[in-house]
Amino acid sequence: MKIYIFIKPIINFFLIGLLITTISRLVLFLIFMERVTQTPDYWMIFPIGLRMDIILLSYISFLPTLLLAVLPDNYLQKIKKFFSFYFIAFLFLLLFMELASYDFIKEYDTRPNKLFIDYLIYPKEVVGTLLKSYLTSMLFSFLVLGIALYYSIKKAAFWFYPKFVAYRTKLMLFPLVAFLLFFGARSSLVSKRPINASNAIFSTDQLTNNLGLNSMYTVGFALYSLKNESNAAKMYGEMDTNEAISRVKKYMGVPQANFTDANLPLMHLQKTNTTLAKTYNVVIFLQESLGAEYVGSLGGLPLTPEFDKLTKEGMLFSNLYCTGTRSVRGIEAVVTGFLPSPSESVVKLSNSQTGFYTLAENLREKGYQTSFIYGGMANFDNMAAFFNGNGFSKIIDEKDYDSSKAAFKGTWGYSDEDLATKANSYFKSMGNKPFFSLMFSTSNHEPFEFPDGRIKLYDKKKNTVNNAMKYADFSIGKFFEMAKKEAYFKNTIFLVIADHNTRTYGKNLVPINKFHIPALLIGPNVSKGEAYKKLCSQIDIAPTLLSFIGMDINDPMPGRNLMSLAANVPGRAIMQFHDNNAFRVENQVVILQPNTKPLQFEMKNDTVLIPTKLNPELAKDALAHITTASYLYKERKYRMKGQK
Repeated sequence: MKIYIFIKPIINFFLIGLLITTISRLVLFLIFMERVTQTPDYWMIFPIGLRMDIILLSYISFLPTLLLAVLPDNYLQKIKKFFSFYFIAFLFLLLFMELASYDFIKEYDTRPNKLFIDYLIYPKEVVGTLLKSYLTSMLFSFLVLGIALYYSIKKAAFWFYPKFVAYRTKLMLFPLVAFLLFFGARSSLVSKRPINASNAIFSTDQLTNNLGLNSMYTVGFALYSLKNESNAAKMYGEMDTNEAISRVKKYMGVPQANFTDANLPLMHLQKTNTTLAKTYNVVIFLQESLGAEYVGSLGGLPLTPEFDKLTKEGMLFSNLYCTGTRSVRGIEAVVTGFLPSPSESVVKLSNSQTGFYTLAENLREKGYQTSFIYGGMANFDNMAAFFNGNGFSKIIDEKDYDSSKAAFKGTWGYSDEDLATKANSYFKSMGNKPFFSLMFSTSNHEPFEFPDGRIKLYDKKKNTVNNAMKYADFSIGKFFEMAKKEAYFKNTIFLVIADHNTRTYGKNLVPINKFHIPALLIGPNVSKGEAYKKLCSQIDIAPTLLSFIGMDINDPMPGRNLMSLAANVPGRAIMQFHDNNAFRVENQVVILQPNTKPLQFEMKNDTVLIPTKLNPELAKDALAHITTASYLYKERKYRMKGQK
């Protein structure tokens, strides 16, 4: 009885916390039951979930338990409100995270993680999206939170105020209670390491594994794991740096004699077609969320008639896979050619804000005018700071548009056709100066806003992803319609490419079908009406693009120049899905997960992956690309020779 009185606030906290997480897990299970029950032993999400919930609640309970044990009763009575505030605050946060989980899972196919925190620093765009797309969920959540907070405060004294227990008795009981909390937090006395998120992995379905966690834990674990970002070996395994670099070079298809700088291990000379008469401008039109499933010419929905027409004027990459699921990862791949790593995209990392390789920096050294043109605010996702520090001389964003002449301004900024008009006007002003520019669209982004009267709606309801895709395609067509009337058009290499797909979800550890994206090259000396059909990665497009500009280039990009790749070389793609990294060579895929052994699958198609025996060499190649990315970033080895 005395031990119950001593730890009554802790027991009540545990009971309420477990009630919140268990009910939430049961509700999520029922919502996603059709998918989850396809997983063998799916019921394990409940015992695993209980274990992970106890770990979280045990960690939170250490401080109040220590205070209950060491402080005399008269001091405890003075700070009794602290206990109610402490426990209610954490229970409120726990409930808030569980209420937010459903919409986050619908969007990202996983529980809230670091992305959840990232978006909180952009209130304008995020709040606008929430109000227009998730208003019902928000109102329901505020109602539940309000009711919970009211009853928590009303019952705080009964639930959480400490009760009198003789000081000697508390000191005697404390070792037992402390041991129980220690055991609860570690969840094991045998393992050398505390149990963590990787111990919840029991299936090849990412979402099912995640249901065995709770959302406060996943966000907290993601933030804690940031300490590992600079050292991939801590998450996926160890490899000697020289071996890792050698394995990466093996996939580049560059002769050893072309590597030009021992201090910058991937720096190499990329030769171009010497018969080209001149150098050409470069324009990259980066498309928000334009997955292959929405592109008619790639067998998707009939939403891209303009893009499909343009494929007859250039080269379509029909078997291309993006490196990640966020815009900054797409920017990283397309503009820098950098390998996806377990850390955040280099667009946001501190060590790459200056002195990091980009196409803009490379071409600026060659005398090009360089620019970034965007319809929204360029500070989103730290784009402006990264671009400004790495070769982009001019940044045009929302503040540079004339609202009186604009077609439409929505939550994320000016529409894609406004972007097209602004870019065309700026390119005309360049005259005979060579230029490189990155255009980045916004319209195909939830809440999917665009002007009326531009397209024949595919869905009856206007603001849907399908209609936004069709409008984005309309704007691509409008841009090229304007550009073809200008002198710069015939002297420019154009690349239209997606940053990533829309919602990335699926029953596999990495839903490979959701990484399939389009890319289209148009310009002088680019084959017309042809498709490049070999498997390739988003990081291959930047070096391939440089092969058409009319000059030899030194660069450190590990991607392949697909125009010089031998026909017998197997295709390769690299994909990152949250903390899972897929390394694909033709139909063989190795998936690396944190703190666990790699798995290999044979692809029957983009959605059917059959477990197969692990090829140790392929697994080492997969790890080598992650290790190399971490090394190049940390040691500042991914730059032009003149950059500091």
